[in-house]
Amino acid sequence: MIRFTPIRPDPAAPLARADPVAKLVAAVVLMAVLFVSADPLTAALVLAGLALCVPLTGVPPRDLLARTWPLLLAAVSVGVLNVVLGSSGTGAVGWLAGIGLGLRLLAIALAGVLALATTDPTDLADALQQQARLSPRVAVGALAAVRLMPILVAEWQILRLARRARGVEAGRSPVAAVRLALGMLLALLVSAVRRATRLATAMEARGFGALPCRTIARPMRMRATDWGWIAAAAILGSGAVASSVATGSWRFVFG
Repeated sequence: MIRFTPIRPDPAAPLARADPVAKLVAAVVLMAVLFVSADPLTAALVLAGLALCVPLTGVPPRDLLARTWPLLLAAVSVGVLNVVLGSSGTGAVGWLAGIGLGLRLLAIALAGVLALATTDPTDLADALQQQARLSPRVAVGALAAVRLMPILVAEWQILRLARRARGVEAGRSPVAAVRLALGMLLALLVSAVRRATRLATAMEARGFGALPCRTIARPMRMRATDWGWIAAAAILGSGAVASSVATGSWRFVFG
């Protein structure tokens, strides 16, 4: 469950200082390029560009890998399954399609991770209200959900220890392990719903949402460097597509 605990980047890192909305827009730009490009070269170039940005996040690569290794495993698994079960067969075309799909999924996941792992939840809520013009209910609700994530992690560990203390173990049976995990997830879901209900009641009792307007304690503005991140994402995405088109490997996802 360590991958669900918050990552604490260096606040002085370039990507950590960037505006949250700018990082989200840059990630969406790259994701859009990856969604429409089915060739492995475009995904590989975008993935290489994102990998070069990892030192700019202020997050140690070891910690980032410890939290995101399931994404890497899922991308590899999907690529292999696409080759084995896909209609393209196991030839060169099938392997290229599988590699392209795996790289695309990995690049999409990494773009989202870099944008969210370097963003403070409070800054994200403020930026969503001021720049994305989202409702305070949506923005602060998302903030509360992120803040409660460590509590869910702690409750999961308590449930696991409580079952172990009662002698409830799955042993070597994968079926029993899945059954026990589903039971723990149900208990965690019930606890989360109850906590969310109490939190919503407390927020309403304190006047949250009673007035149509809210004051902003920390004004945030887009700076030139923030626009630079968006421009860099656009350049990376368009450059990857142009390189693929020049080599004749670019393929539209619905083509």
